[in-house]
Amino acid sequence: MGKQATARRLADTEAQVVANGIRTSPRKLNIVATAIRGLSAEHALAQLTFIHRRIAVQVKVALQSAIANAENNHQLDVDRLYVAEAYVGKGLVMRRWHARGRGRTGQITKSFSNLTIVVREREEQK
Repeated sequence: MGKQATARRLADTEAQVVANGIRTSPRKLNIVATAIRGLSAEHALAQLTFIHRRIAVQVKVALQSAIANAENNHQLDVDRLYVAEAYVGKGLVMRRWHARGRGRTGQITKSFSNLTIVVREREEQK
């Protein structure tokens, strides 16, 4: 008895990580995700180390987690990994208000983002 196991959505040569609730707007996070898309895992980590954006630190942690998932859970070769997909989704939006003149208010939106990184193992070159 019990629940049936669902089939794995990714291929056998892929591993992913999903980071939900990152406290930045999707537009800002997408700039960093675009910078690492398609790079090898080693080069992507180096790129994230030297990007001068606050959110790059959290993206680097997520990428390291994806690499660890590939190595420990799926027994993939770390040296042949590359960032196959890195995409950003919109999360929740907190709305705050700021008092303005003449009894009015100004709206402040504090947006959150979701980040998904998929690393894939490169095929052997012949």
